[in-house]
Amino acid sequence: MNNKVIRHPLLGTYVDTYTFDQTVDKIVTGIKLGSKTHHVCISAAKVVAMQTNTILRKSVLNADIISPDGQSIVFASKILGKPLPERVSGIDLMEKLIQISFQQNLKIYFLGATQEVVQKVVSRYIKEYGDKIIAGYRNGYFDKNQEHDIAKQISQSRANILFVAMPSPKKEIFLHENKPYLENVNFIMGVGGSFDVISGITRRAPLWMQKCGLEWFYRLIQEPKRMWKRYLIGNIKFILLLIKEFFR
Repeated sequence: MNNKVIRHPLLGTYVDTYTFDQTVDKIVTGIKLGSKTHHVCISAAKVVAMQTNTILRKSVLNADIISPDGQSIVFASKILGKPLPERVSGIDLMEKLIQISFQQNLKIYFLGATQEVVQKVVSRYIKEYGDKIIAGYRNGYFDKNQEHDIAKQISQSRANILFVAMPSPKKEIFLHENKPYLENVNFIMGVGGSFDVISGITRRAPLWMQKCGLEWFYRLIQEPKRMWKRYLIGNIKFILLLIKEFFR
């Protein structure tokens, strides 16, 4: 396999050709060197939203690493003749970095979800790894005018890593706009609904559904009232974008 990393254009955005292991290595190396890395995952729903949300688009394109979180992105890259090596799942990346944090004495800040959920997430990881990896945590419910102060508090917590569990586009915009206030944090990343999965509020799709690109369908079954518009209408728009790009 060619290990050269390329940032491919894809359906109005870009995506990097890092494998999962290459992504982990780049992040950990950056933390060791004391550099600042902003990671973002893209899915079919996010690609569709970026077509009309210019702030979200800018937030994504200014990230240091753009990974294909959804299997649909990998499928689309193959159809368009610029195949990505594999999916880099946000929740898998988060869990791997937490494991490495325990091994290398790094600290993590958890931001997002409800207070009950984020406390369950932190409690689980304390039970599994001990409390030394925890720099701090708080829920994701706050006003826009509180953001800078919250970012400064996170920066002062001595966290090496920040995971932000908020819906799109809130998490992307929060991280993009508050980078200057997160100056002491080496790695920042949005993790969407990962806290809900880790806390047991929602269940993750079986592995075979993930590989087939049906993780969205499993989520839709669990939360049909909240997710039907995002997935059904969003997937149709994504397919239309793909068809248009293919014939272009």
